[in-house]
Amino acid sequence: MRRAAVLALLAGFWGQGALAGCAGDAAPCETSDGTYHIALPEVENPPVLIFLHGHGGEGAATLRNARLVAPLLARGWAVIAPDGQSRAPGRPRSWTFFPGWEGRDETAFLAQVLADASARFGLDAERAVLGGFSAGAFMVTYLACATPGAYRAYVPVSGGFWRPQPDSCAGPVHLFQTHGWADPVVPLEGRFLGGGRFQQGDIFAGLELWRQTNGCVEHKPDGFDQTGTFLRRHWQGCSGGSLEFALFPGGHTVPEGWADMMADWVEALPAP
Repeated sequence: MRRAAVLALLAGFWGQGALAGCAGDAAPCETSDGTYHIALPEVENPPVLIFLHGHGGEGAATLRNARLVAPLLARGWAVIAPDGQSRAPGRPRSWTFFPGWEGRDETAFLAQVLADASARFGLDAERAVLGGFSAGAFMVTYLACATPGAYRAYVPVSGGFWRPQPDSCAGPVHLFQTHGWADPVVPLEGRFLGGGRFQQGDIFAGLELWRQTNGCVEHKPDGFDQTGTFLRRHWQGCSGGSLEFALFPGGHTVPEGWADMMADWVEALPAP
């Protein structure tokens, strides 16, 4: 379907809230450990982005984000938006990302989501990419570190490790990290939360760990690019995986143009 037609069609869908659910059904899809929402393109066996919402969000709202979902549907991607869980009664939905926290086994839940969606809708699980925003990006970062081969690539937006960050990760990854230059919620340098009980990590310290994990010879980037307002740097002189970092001149958000930039990067990765 042509991009203009997709965008026009989606405009009507979002006005009716039709994309929040299980591929057209009003209710979300269910697994044994939780629920998810999905939007499908009109192609067979599509690649898929699983995108995790931020603290207090929900999967239905993720699918209503036109600048995230519409470009991907237009280029033949499916988008899955799982629902986080409350870690205590009456608390907002989020993700159990920090090692040692009690809560749902998110690794197992997201594996359930991908397996269920692949079986129901004929998705290409081998090309599944895991992304997320804010708390969802924290979850993506820790999953990438612990289970590097579970997804084709990892694409966090506005989030990284917390301190103390891991000393090492399980193996190399394809990772594309994006962050706002003026993000006040997850600053590039991190910040304290909960009266000093928790500390968001430094994004650049996290990149150092990823360079170490991917076996990059040099700390300095191998190249620099610019896509619209995104300032990009990448490391390719590594023994495994791929690593790229993109800054944009905004705050705490999934920025306009991110979906196409991310998909271009994923589609250019070497074959598994």
